[in-house]
Amino acid sequence: MTEAVLLLSPETSPLCPLSRKTKTRLHWLLQLCVPILAGTGISFIVCSKNRSEQPHLTSWHSILGLITLIATCCQAVCGFGLLCPRLAQVTAVSRLKLYHATCGLLVYLLATTTVLLGLYSNWFQAQIKGPAWYVCLFLPLYPALVIMNQVLDIYLPKRKSQT
Repeated sequence: MTEAVLLLSPETSPLCPLSRKTKTRLHWLLQLCVPILAGTGISFIVCSKNRSEQPHLTSWHSILGLITLIATCCQAVCGFGLLCPRLAQVTAVSRLKLYHATCGLLVYLLATTTVLLGLYSNWFQAQIKGPAWYVCLFLPLYPALVIMNQVLDIYLPKRKSQT
């Protein structure tokens, strides 16, 4: 998800020479992988829970993960409307871009929160202890700050410089 969002940034994109249209299509293809891979992960989790006869959706991490997956799928549908506005009968493309970027940022922050909640699981805390746990805590926060800064820089109105 991070790489797909950064692909659209003029400063941080490794594919700067590509056209905006090409970057947008790559962004959409990479973002399409997110719900597919997340759905695959959830299916493995469900199978594992069923095999061990444990209850489903018992933690905040799992509930928020499901909400994040649903929100990600909604974002993909909205993104399709931007990718093919005539087919989706979208008239206000610029407004939809703003909504898509804002909701995308919220979905990204929701995904980051889901990852952070996973760090508090009994399994993770049994595996990672001491200073390494704090490193794992801060690792998802840096990309979230970068993405937040990118979206705000692009979509917030610029202040006129005072002369």
